[in-house]
Amino acid sequence: MSLRLSLALTVVLSLAPLTAIAATSVHADESAAKTKWISEALLEVKTPVFSFNYGGVPISQLLATWSNAKTEETALTGDRIRRTQRWTDPNTGLEVRMVSVEYRDFPAVEWTVYVANRGAQNTPLVENLRAIDTTLPVPESATLRTTRGDNYSAKSYEPLAFPLNATPQRFEPVGGRPSNGAWPYFNIDGGKQGFLLALGWPGQWEATFSAESNQVRVVGGQQTTHLVLKPGEEIRTPLVALLFWQRADWIEAQNLWRQWLIEHNLPRPGGKMLTPNTAIAVGDFPSTARGVIAALQQYIDNGIKVGYAWMDAGWYRIDDISKWIDSPGIGSWVPDPKRFPNGIREVSDFVHRNGMKFILWFEPERACEKSFLWEERPQWLLPWEPENKGYSHIRALDLGSPAPREWITDYISRFVTRDGLDVYRQDANADPLGAWKTGDAADRRGMTENLYVQGYLEFWDTLLRDHPHLLIDSCASGGRRNDLETVRRSVPLLRSDYQGPQLPEVGPKGWMTADVFDGNQGHTYGLSLWLPYYGTGEMSDDLYSFRSHLCPFNVVGTHGAYPDWAALRRRLADHEAVAGLAFRGDYYPLTPYDMLQTSWMAWEFYSPESGTGYLQAFRRANNVQPEIRLPLRGLDADSDYELTHRDNGTTVRKSGRELMTTGYTAYAAAPRTALLITFRKVPPLQ
Repeated sequence: MSLRLSLALTVVLSLAPLTAIAATSVHADESAAKTKWISEALLEVKTPVFSFNYGGVPISQLLATWSNAKTEETALTGDRIRRTQRWTDPNTGLEVRMVSVEYRDFPAVEWTVYVANRGAQNTPLVENLRAIDTTLPVPESATLRTTRGDNYSAKSYEPLAFPLNATPQRFEPVGGRPSNGAWPYFNIDGGKQGFLLALGWPGQWEATFSAESNQVRVVGGQQTTHLVLKPGEEIRTPLVALLFWQRADWIEAQNLWRQWLIEHNLPRPGGKMLTPNTAIAVGDFPSTARGVIAALQQYIDNGIKVGYAWMDAGWYRIDDISKWIDSPGIGSWVPDPKRFPNGIREVSDFVHRNGMKFILWFEPERACEKSFLWEERPQWLLPWEPENKGYSHIRALDLGSPAPREWITDYISRFVTRDGLDVYRQDANADPLGAWKTGDAADRRGMTENLYVQGYLEFWDTLLRDHPHLLIDSCASGGRRNDLETVRRSVPLLRSDYQGPQLPEVGPKGWMTADVFDGNQGHTYGLSLWLPYYGTGEMSDDLYSFRSHLCPFNVVGTHGAYPDWAALRRRLADHEAVAGLAFRGDYYPLTPYDMLQTSWMAWEFYSPESGTGYLQAFRRANNVQPEIRLPLRGLDADSDYELTHRDNGTTVRKSGRELMTTGYTAYAAAPRTALLITFRKVPPLQ
């Protein structure tokens, strides 16, 4: 069935028994299962793991009659092996190329399929191109786990679980942004073994899962492909990543996934690992150079030190402040000369002189009326379908065509250099699927999207090649474009637009509702299962609110006429104390997920390598239980740990065995309390 809010089943989390095995260690049986599957399934010509119909005939029936080049094998950096397989139709010149990469240090493999017309005529129809169409061995009664995508709500990133049976479970995002309402990451949980699977496709994907007697059939790819290829054209499938796991439970498997993402996927600006950090987003609106610099100076004068200064939307031409998101500046990308008489560089120079890096917002895939692109390059723009109400005043820049892609790549690249950008923040505030469809002929459905996706990735790859120290921040109305291909090139510094302060002023100090801060607890709870590095914004002085938003990258600040600098310093100290573990550590939910005001919610991050960790526990506003027992996970049973309460400084010493069986008792005297407890392995008592 399609993933829709009313049909999803909320996961019920059962805490696993005592284990002293670090979840990040790779087990020999996992590596053996991966090697066996690659040999018997991925490299087996007779039963390809992908599928499509060519001229009405399944490709599985055709490949045996096509010429098949010898598999090319190349050693890559990072202990990886790339294999390329090719098949060519002798009659039409269609070439099918599957490029796979095996990871030697993790039980992981990935592949992408390319389909190209090497002939002189248009090809027959290529239909229903699927990147994966195969079965995977799992025990009966397996469970499919994923999360809800971002949908600007407290329920964004809610963990979901679905029983696997003969009825297919079907998933798709909304409108062409890949994590808009659905999540292109899955855990096929067979109890003690299973598979983690991701689709890397910054477009409209589709995936179905169904059980077939101790196997699960997985079918996934771009949702619509019904097209002929012209001579020289090439399309591709989504990237498929598959990680094999055999361990105590699915939570340990998620930690293996997190470590694989860290080691082999996350961007490394300047060749260096990402570090947790903080930013301040300040200034008047619409922003002015004078206002931004004055606001930053206020933080500096009060001894506030952060890593980044963040300037979001509003630095371009805006004719009507109520329509700042649909102004002529979007599609022109020229700093307003009245508000920035010396350009953006005036701000970035100030930022750099004061030891910070500079983040600047763009939305290059959209052009508004009266903008440069709208007026001067209309042939580069795609209109939306008429049924997309409210989109008549905007167009999509066609990144699938060479001329507009080269123009925007060159323009942004020069902007990065000229104006001193350290982080290029790219937003996308319209669902692109309706515009892609207008570019398709009847026998070319899905072609505009496929070329667009290839162009979008090429655009970013060129920026990163030409600016190796640049970090890209991926935003799409919050977290609605975070597929694996995007995550490999960028980080989501704003995991959702649903952040505080955001909703009507009815909460503490007139800033937030419980739905926002408890919802952001849920965001951390669910998203941490899949992505180790992400950020969000939080400007309240309230400690419960800030800790509800605490994550590897926090956009922080003050509010009101009389800023509480002491409160801000405390929030920054909390972040500095634990954010590194939130990024690099293993993650363990300690309570079931729910949004009830009567509940506790808690989780743990722990690094087996350093022996350090922390737990967060939230006693919500209507919770009448002042304490909860929380068995921890992943510790060394034979070692002692010292636990420190961040608020009162008290410490206790307990054995790892006791913490993982009896547990730690979290106590909060009053409702609406956020506990932050750090712990570390300590030498044995003499």
